[in-house]
Amino acid sequence: MSIFTILFTAALVNNFVLSQFMGICPFLGVSKKVETAAGMGGAVLFVITIASLCTSLLYNYLLVPFELEYLNTIVFILVIAALVQFVEMVLKKKMPALYKSLGVYLPLITTNCAVLGVALLSVQNEYNVLESVINGIGASIGFLIAIVLMAGIREKLENSNIPEVFKGTPIVLITAGLMAIAFCGFGGVGF
Repeated sequence: MSIFTILFTAALVNNFVLSQFMGICPFLGVSKKVETAAGMGGAVLFVITIASLCTSLLYNYLLVPFELEYLNTIVFILVIAALVQFVEMVLKKKMPALYKSLGVYLPLITTNCAVLGVALLSVQNEYNVLESVINGIGASIGFLIAIVLMAGIREKLENSNIPEVFKGTPIVLITAGLMAIAFCGFGGVGF
């Protein structure tokens, strides 16, 4: 598979939020404002990309040679948790406003199944280190696109005349469903 195909497929065709329904918690929780959503998307981009690199290196050069592949989930979770702690410390020191606006959702990146899903699917697809990193970049770009689009739509919906019964969570879930349907259209794109 070409690098571009992996990138495009991970970002749009197999978008983790809208096609595989992973990472829904931060997607719905942090998508109220575009600035906050972009910050969360940037944090996820960093964590998934670095996690893809680290987990691929550990899997291919430590776990496989010593026949410890069965430990991959545990090792991947530890790597992801360490990276999220690093991101949290950096944001707290360098960008306190973003850190405060992300709130509880920043530590939730550790348990975000999309981050672990990217690493496990890279192993399942037998990607090499470069392909794993490209897959991670694509998946995180897909997350960034989805969360920023949702935030933009939610900001517009605040000023819209919505029936009372649909205000709040119902309209957000309907919007997410419509976005998922729209992203299914990328499944027909062939290379």
